[in-house]
Amino acid sequence: MDINTIISNLEAKHPGEKEYLQAVKEVLLSVQDVYNRHPEFEKNKIIERMVEPDRIVTFRVTWLDDKGDVQNNIGYRVQFNNAIGPYKGGIRFHASVNLSILKFLGFEQTFKNALTTLPMGGAKGGSDFSPRGKSDREIMRFCQAFILGLWKNLGPDRDVPAGDIGVGGREVGYMYGMYKRLVNEHTGTFTGKGLDFGGSRIRPEATGFGALYFVQDVLARKGETLEGKTVAISGFGNVAWGAALKATELGAKVVTISGPDGYIYDPDGISGEKIDTMLELRATGEDIVEPYIEKYPNAKFFPGKKPWEQKVDIALPCATQNELNGDDAKQLIANNVMLVAEVSNMGCTPEAIDALIEHRITYAPGKAVNAGGVATSGLEMSQNAMHLQWSEEEVDQRLHGIMNDIHRQCVKYGEEPDGYVNYMKGANIAGFMKVANAMMEQGVC
Repeated sequence: MDINTIISNLEAKHPGEKEYLQAVKEVLLSVQDVYNRHPEFEKNKIIERMVEPDRIVTFRVTWLDDKGDVQNNIGYRVQFNNAIGPYKGGIRFHASVNLSILKFLGFEQTFKNALTTLPMGGAKGGSDFSPRGKSDREIMRFCQAFILGLWKNLGPDRDVPAGDIGVGGREVGYMYGMYKRLVNEHTGTFTGKGLDFGGSRIRPEATGFGALYFVQDVLARKGETLEGKTVAISGFGNVAWGAALKATELGAKVVTISGPDGYIYDPDGISGEKIDTMLELRATGEDIVEPYIEKYPNAKFFPGKKPWEQKVDIALPCATQNELNGDDAKQLIANNVMLVAEVSNMGCTPEAIDALIEHRITYAPGKAVNAGGVATSGLEMSQNAMHLQWSEEEVDQRLHGIMNDIHRQCVKYGEEPDGYVNYMKGANIAGFMKVANAMMEQGVC
């Protein structure tokens, strides 16, 4: 496989799509050795087929705001690969949404879903609409208009969306309500639904919970536990919230959270009542920083900075792509960090990843670490298909088992002769082989 030629061809066909090209290059570099041991993959152009989405649906979303004015946004659904199951992936509503980001997310989702061992393909969708500052009625009208443009491409055995940035239980409910009315069926076509109409328990926390189960396995392999470890977390959405809850439960001390304007450092730990307070403030749309600092005077706010400058044992990027760069990685290395695990999708830049691996710092990629969210979505699909709802304990047990299995796959394909585990390589090869073998067995189509 000539990676440079493949990347050059993609750059020529898709100029400016930097996030997508970055994700493709990372995977190809990881899998090239194993790919080259399978001449049948080359003969059937598996890579060339795998890096292009099966289809991209683009549509106009027209809706009325509260003033009665007509608003227009762009809607997307990137159905990347369904070799191992129906398309599965979140919908993101954010002003930054563009095709490059959604293609990168759909590409990553394909391998992440393969790692879960559940029969799910990869997809991603969204719009440049931002729910921030919009009324509840405006969000409802937008969600309904979005589904009007997309519903014919969805279905429980075709494409099953979920939430993502800007899309929580409220937005999923509005979209599913419109979808259900259009098709006149109550099926498991969306995940992240409310518990009263087919949702799964612990789904909001699942990404964070699953990430800490993976971290727990990484540490256990080193003969360590989370007990007494200090943890830096970025963001404070559902992902960071779930990670903070589970890290604290397992004995670690979370000392940072962050937002777009900077981060809070609290040496006493961010847990219990402090998390509840921030959730209440977040729900009202109020500023979190000032009330937190006022209530907990030992905490300090660092405006315009990132939490990676703090000396911690474990760093968990939980916010967005490329949030931890090469300079951040150098600072973490200087502070003797023992583990960096991406809970956000592609949370580290290539420069950061290279620096961490070069210094033999354990780095674990998002497609493995944050697979707990989509795994629990897959469990929701199973519950819907069987017309039942499992208890919180049963869902959590199954999630824990899935994350254990993902860790085993990463070690199987990523362990090096000196014992160091290249989790990025292991995750990429494990996911790639499952998808590639399925594509081979299904013929050229």
